[in-house]
Amino acid sequence: MKLSGGYPLGLIQNGIPYNYPKLLKDIRTDVAVIGGGISGALMAYYLNKENVETIVVDGRTVGLGSTCASTSLLQYEIDTRLSELRERIGNAAADRAYRLCGDAIHTLHGITKKLRFADFSFAKSIYYAASAKHIPMLLSELEARKQAGFSVKWMDGEQLLQNYGVHAPAALQSELAAQTDAYALCHSLHQHNIRKGVSVYDRSFVSRIETKKRSVVLHTEEGYRIHCKKIVFANGYEVVKYIDKPIVKLSSTFAVASEQFDRKEMMPDQDVLLWSTGDPYLYAKCTRDQRLVIGGRDEDFFSPAKRDAMIERKAGLLVKDINQLLTRSTFKPEFRWAGTFGSTKDGLPFIGSYTGRPHAYFALGFGGNGITFSVIAARIVSGLISGRIKREPRFFSFDRV
Repeated sequence: MKLSGGYPLGLIQNGIPYNYPKLLKDIRTDVAVIGGGISGALMAYYLNKENVETIVVDGRTVGLGSTCASTSLLQYEIDTRLSELRERIGNAAADRAYRLCGDAIHTLHGITKKLRFADFSFAKSIYYAASAKHIPMLLSELEARKQAGFSVKWMDGEQLLQNYGVHAPAALQSELAAQTDAYALCHSLHQHNIRKGVSVYDRSFVSRIETKKRSVVLHTEEGYRIHCKKIVFANGYEVVKYIDKPIVKLSSTFAVASEQFDRKEMMPDQDVLLWSTGDPYLYAKCTRDQRLVIGGRDEDFFSPAKRDAMIERKAGLLVKDINQLLTRSTFKPEFRWAGTFGSTKDGLPFIGSYTGRPHAYFALGFGGNGITFSVIAARIVSGLISGRIKREPRFFSFDRV
């Protein structure tokens, strides 16, 4: 599955910083993690902390799936608004899901400090109304978030214009958000994990999975075998072939990175993430190397060829969107790319075991919160495997669909 196209900024900036060996022998381990992107790297990090012998195996070069295409926004907000999620699954469960995402941002900050990984910064999040008709929805969301304990305040159009140079009728300003570089962080995690004894193999595609009574054997395309007690699927959208019911809808999404600029020329406050209530939606962030990254304009289909053919046109629309939104915007595009985007009906990930796959666990952070969901999944699944946790929260489980 071709998960990205064009020139993702993270890949351009970092290239391929490390080489990982191809699996060329039969091996044994306690747990095999399938997928070497940010989800697999975080999973191996937590399994190692639980003293579980772990290997990571990826069918392509590490990080060149969805991870390199990520725009790396870190928010506690999920694709389904809290006020709506409360109606779907109840106040307690919805509030807990949101708080877990908030905790994941702080957790990831702690991990980056331990790794001495510099590209992490906290930010404010501005969720702005794309039109005046969205104001009642935002007011409902404001109340729900305050009830759930989040620090959030209302901003009217004049405040948005003065503080952020944003043309919008109103917005919610949240104090908790952050940004990073998922691709670089993925490699940093793998290097740390390798030093701790984890083995990482790429270009080693698992073509068949043989389930036995007490173990699993993974067969690679080149005929080698991985004997393990448990497997963890952390390979995102490519996992759908192992699940016999529909759990995710695949779409195409687009992003553009500007040329370098003086941040204050475009946005008075540097440490802010912008995202809209609109359809098509728009989001934006500033990077450490003085660029503005914008994204959105999703299309409701998955076709790599068709998606990649639309990159230039979608980039032009995104640039037009941001220039209309920001008073000072003189956005000059430099890098453009597209990726696969997966969404679930309730906006929540799938984490934990699945009845149809013995000895297997899943860490599927579908949606706009893929990185924070991956942190949550790594903590839960590693706890399930070690016995520290008895069951995943029901609102993350496969039983809910």
